[in-house]
Parts: sequence; structure tokens; C-alpha cells
Amino acid sequence: MADNDPTQNPEPGDPDVNFEPESDEPDIEDDEPDEIDEGERRDGGPRAGAGGSDDLPPVPRPINWRTLSSDDAEHEWLDLNEWVNWLRHEFALPPQIVPPMWHRHPELVWELSALYTRWLGCYDPEQDAAGAISFMTDFAAARTRLREWVQISGTRLDRDRPSRQTVWPGEDPLRAGEEIPITDRDEDFVDFVVEDVTRRAEAEAAFLRDETPPV
Repeated sequence: MADNDPTQNPEPGDPDVNFEPESDEPDIEDDEPDEIDEGERRDGGPRAGAGGSDDLPPVPRPINWRTLSSDDAEHEWLDLNEWVNWLRHEFALPPQIVPPMWHRHPELVWELSALYTRWLGCYDPEQDAAGAISFMTDFAAARTRLREWVQISGTRLDRDRPSRQTVWPGEDPLRAGEEIPITDRDEDFVDFVVEDVTRRAEAEAAFLRDETPPV
């Protein structure tokens, strides 16, 4: 006998029955997915190339002394000087490797700043356990190069002279710098940084004057 209950075989549109067709498809939310923060990955970690968490130091970058602004130069000089002082005391480095007037010799500045940024990278909190031995390996090679630079520059523990330049054919001859005694290294460093920062600031001001359109 046929079942006459209309709820067993409802017709679509029947006002007495809440007709909902069956489906095997999962329910889909109509809401748009939450936007992902530009500085985060989907797993919640920092995005590649982002600054990362506020409690982590910035990623170490090479120091390009040719392009530093006056403000950045002052910051980098003071940081490098502090680190070099720590390095020479920590490893008992003689003046044949790190002489007092290293800041007046670009060849030593570039070598020491490269070693400094390498140290920052190797001892970064996010670095793995191999970072320390990597630095020590590079440090050994850098000490050999530093000895060579010191020999070429002619700077010593108690006296200093500018590094002698080779004049190529067709270039104007250069006056050889005189050797001077070192009486107060820290005072000389401060004077040097002030001169360097002032020179950079004057160059920046001259550039802005040339680039500023007339009113």
C-alpha cells in the first residue's frame, strides 16, 4: 500500500515542507578568508625578507663606507671602534694585526668591518651551532690578511704614517705622508670621525643644493 504522507515524498515549493536537497558537498563559508599580514607567512612565522619579530636584532648587512650618509657613518664608526677594542682585548691581538691607528687606513677599515659583520651574522640568535666555528675559521684567515695590510701600510704601535700610494704613469705625483708619533689614540679617533662625518654632511648639502630646483 502506498504511503500517502506528503512529508515522505515532498514536492519542491510545498509550503508545508522545508525542502532542502541533499548534497555530498561540504558546506562552504560565504565569508572571505582572513587577510594574511604582509609580514607573516601562513604558518604564523616571519615572511622571508621581513624584519621579523621586534625582539630580534636586524639582519646584519655589509658596511659600504663609500655610500654611507653622515648619520650612518657616525653610527658605524662608533660601533666598529667598540667592537675592535673588544676583539683585540678578547684575543690579545698585537699591533701587527690590529694597530692603534687602524681607522686612518682604509685597507684595515674594510677588512675589520667585513670581519665585524661576519661576526654579527655568525652569532645571530637565529644562527645554528655551526656559526661560531665558521667565524673562527674566517677569523684565522682575516688575521693573516691583517698582518699583510699592516706591513703594507707602515703603521705601528707608537707611530703612524699614511699608506703610501703607487703612482701610475700619467698621474700626478703624490707627496709622501710624514710619520708622526701617536700620543693619544682615542682623541685622534674622535677627531677623525668628526672630520669624516663633517665631510659627508658637506657633500650631502652640496648635492641637495645642486638638485633643488629654483623657486
